[in-house]
Amino acid sequence: MAGPDLPERVRAALGDRRTREVKMFGGISFMVDERMVAAARGDGDLLLRIDPARREDLLARPGAHEALMGEGRSMGPGWLAVDEAALTGAGLAEWLGHALDFREPG
Repeated sequence: MAGPDLPERVRAALGDRRTREVKMFGGISFMVDERMVAAARGDGDLLLRIDPARREDLLARPGAHEALMGEGRSMGPGWLAVDEAALTGAGLAEWLGHALDFREPG
């Protein structure tokens, strides 16, 4: 189970952006300007909505792995999960930055 501070840390890292929180994806999802950016999952991972074109580059980084929905079912190329251990120090802000950089056309 994730430490209870991950959602608090995500809130703080998102700063004064217009956010809304929704319970989904096994944790607390953070919407920025009504678009899904990240979810602090109950298993300790941070789920991120990313640019599919950057997927391979981001997957090669320490702590990153394919986001799964259930047993062995990929969420697709626009999703990535990051282990809690990779979110220490500046890690959380860096990973959230990748998600914030990506915006799907409304």
